[in-house]
Amino acid sequence: MNVPVLPDQLIIRRTPVALEPSSWDAETRTVTAVISTGAAVSRYDFQGEFDEALTISAEAIDLSRVEGAPVLDNHDRSSAQSVIGAIERAWVEGRRLLARLKFSGRPEVAGLLQDIADGVLRNVSVGYTVQRFEEGKDTNGRRTRTATRWTPREVSIVPIGADAGAAIRSADMTTAAAAATPPEQSVAAEVAAVTEPTVTRAETNVAIRSIARISGLGQDWIDGQIDADATEDQARAAAFDAMRMRSSGTGAIRTTRVEIVADHADPEARARSIGEALFARVTPAHQLSEQARPFAGMSMLDIARDCLRVRNIQTAGLAATTIIERALHTTSDFPLVLGDATGRTLRAAYAAAPSGLKRVARQTTARDFKDRHRVQLGEAPRLEKVNESGEFKSGTIGEGKETYRVATYGKIFGLSRQAIVNDDLRAFDDVPRKMGQAAAATEAQLLADLVLANSGNGPTMSDGNPLFHSSHKNKATGGDVGAFTGASPAFDALVGAGRLALRKQVGLSGELISVTPKFLIVPPDQETAAEKGLAPVTATKTADYNPFSGKLELVVEPRLNSATRWYLSADPSEVDGLEYAYLEGAQGPQITTRAGFEVDGVEIKVALDFGAGFVDWRSWFMNPGA
Repeated sequence: MNVPVLPDQLIIRRTPVALEPSSWDAETRTVTAVISTGAAVSRYDFQGEFDEALTISAEAIDLSRVEGAPVLDNHDRSSAQSVIGAIERAWVEGRRLLARLKFSGRPEVAGLLQDIADGVLRNVSVGYTVQRFEEGKDTNGRRTRTATRWTPREVSIVPIGADAGAAIRSADMTTAAAAATPPEQSVAAEVAAVTEPTVTRAETNVAIRSIARISGLGQDWIDGQIDADATEDQARAAAFDAMRMRSSGTGAIRTTRVEIVADHADPEARARSIGEALFARVTPAHQLSEQARPFAGMSMLDIARDCLRVRNIQTAGLAATTIIERALHTTSDFPLVLGDATGRTLRAAYAAAPSGLKRVARQTTARDFKDRHRVQLGEAPRLEKVNESGEFKSGTIGEGKETYRVATYGKIFGLSRQAIVNDDLRAFDDVPRKMGQAAAATEAQLLADLVLANSGNGPTMSDGNPLFHSSHKNKATGGDVGAFTGASPAFDALVGAGRLALRKQVGLSGELISVTPKFLIVPPDQETAAEKGLAPVTATKTADYNPFSGKLELVVEPRLNSATRWYLSADPSEVDGLEYAYLEGAQGPQITTRAGFEVDGVEIKVALDFGAGFVDWRSWFMNPGA
């Protein structure tokens, strides 16, 4: 199933890949790196955990914007100074996406280039946007989302790697400094330190390889020296000559190669893993992922200390309150961890309390907060017999239009510093759980308000009439009005009249569209009677047969304020009716955290971008019941 996504939502991944050499050229300050293998990465949304993978193919990856895209320092997009290079080009090779990165010659970047040259920095991370997801499940039933169309937007050099095998194959190489200074001065001491001439040819060859390694010379140069039976002194002199040629640009010298691989252990991923471990303390039934297992059982003080440690902030000798205050106000990691843990509790509570009316509504996505104009296309005109001259007549399709919009709903709640210091797990359970239930209740009430508008006749439609109106032929009148009580007409007669009204609905052009009811929607007052009316019956005679058993699904909505009014509705995937939308890329409640200013602790903002409306009346029927 294809899933719509927000085109401007930047996603970051660091995926471990197999070791593969990529060339570093100190003169041009370029390196080739494997920036993605498409490997599955564990992620989390309001529905729970899932694996996200990237399709690696020329058809799936949009490379039109890659040339000139930035190379960043650890995904820092807050300043132009964080841009340390640019992507010269990218290409697909087998099941890998490779890119040639060119680094800036600014003095402040030289240290980073030195670390890349020395093999200290080996990891890269790709930032990308997704235009199309395909959702499914793996063989174990785990939810998967595969990006089948995506665009790389930036590549970052990052400090932390999750893959123990992500190592440099050839760590010794010419450094950035060697390209900026005369080679004789930059490596003379190292070359001179090579072992003095030895007795055997094998030892001389070892010395030649060592000279080549120090001088940044390739295998061709080594083979040439060995084939010429050069001594160590002759090889050293030849190395100086080769470096002079390289410095003056009069010769082409091969450099050694360095491997830069990708991983997904960025600060955001680390915060998610620790947040999951903290959530597991609140919810013991939760099964920890492999990434979260190393953090299992950590108290909030342990988490604060760890967040400071990875930022190279010393905590030895500090009191618990001081450690937590510093973690809150000097790093963004600690608030992110706490936000992730509370967000998991909130989303779990939100998913556990869905509105009954969401079952009978169609979900869609809104790109912005502007009015959504839902254009209705009528049924196509009937085909007419073509006469002997072969003339085909033109036809038209009628149109209608309904409107609604997405709005933002939200609250801010706080986790106090005292609760954090006390390692009070109830703070991560009670309040977030209630906020999740409140988000679900907000959606449910907005949907119910639509049905209850205009004294129970529904919202005003584009023709000026309410949703349920005699002109729409979707409201019971006369003898067909009744609730499911002992004094009312029989259940079959009431529901049968509603079904008949839907079956006789016509489209914009006046043609029958034969709407099939699927849901019976009742208030709690009529739940028991409706269950009896839909219950299967083993009939011994025709009069006892239940025509609605297995035909309708019962939906009970406690927010319906009439004890007698009830509704029939068609499947929203077949016929338009009630519709609700989330802002694109923000399905369900969204969590934002920050160190508190007015609150002594952490402030957590819950935002819900949600809207709903009726886009057609033909799929709903209402019986006033009184």
